[in-house]
Amino acid sequence: MAVDEAIMEGIAQGVSKPTLRLYAWEPPCLSLGYAQAISDVDQEALNAYGWDLVRRPTGGRAILHTDELTYSIIGPQDDPRLAGSVIESYQRLSQALLQALTLLGIPAVAEAHPAIPAGSDPKGPVCFEVPSTYEITYNHKKIIGSAQARRKGMLLQHGSFPLQGDLRRITKALRFADEEARDQAAQRVHARAATAEEILGYAPAWEQTAAAFIDAFQQVLQDLRLAPGELNDFEKEKADQLVREKYNHPGGTFKV
Repeated sequence: MAVDEAIMEGIAQGVSKPTLRLYAWEPPCLSLGYAQAISDVDQEALNAYGWDLVRRPTGGRAILHTDELTYSIIGPQDDPRLAGSVIESYQRLSQALLQALTLLGIPAVAEAHPAIPAGSDPKGPVCFEVPSTYEITYNHKKIIGSAQARRKGMLLQHGSFPLQGDLRRITKALRFADEEARDQAAQRVHARAATAEEILGYAPAWEQTAAAFIDAFQQVLQDLRLAPGELNDFEKEKADQLVREKYNHPGGTFKV
């Protein structure tokens, strides 16, 4: 999370380039939306499983990052490929995400106005329980969860694409009124979200998935040419500062 924000700050200061970043997590990490209540987290259970905890700079609800590809795209809001309202830019980027899934053999769609499934809890703590506008679904099951932040004229959108594993695991580290409520939430996640493995019958390799994302963004977004790169000195130093002062600091993670 610190690196995503550091790149955004670097672009704002003119020392970084617009970036598509693809990454994974080790160890697994529970991320909370920017304004999500810390009381949603069962810290004792989280520690028992050895999972990390971070608060995202974007909104939304909790995601357990494991067995997945995470993407982020960062650039100026006035870039034609990112310009417009949140919905307009979200819809444009969704086309690239759809193309990536097509290259992987997944016939997904971006639902403009997805219905809230019966029995779902729109205010529940789990991101993958209910699809949002222009999020990516297959048979009405969410398969990529995304969120967006804007500041200093910059746009950051990042999202999670689960490749395999049991999406219900997240409920083990969240608080519910009782075990029955936890079980019901787990059942809803299972019914309303899917991994690549569930759809394809196998889990695509992370490297194969990353290549599909790179190809798709270049194919769909106008005049986009991507080149591999490493973090520059500003991004490294800024990320380290953000870890100390925000992302690994109780005042950031436990603020709500």
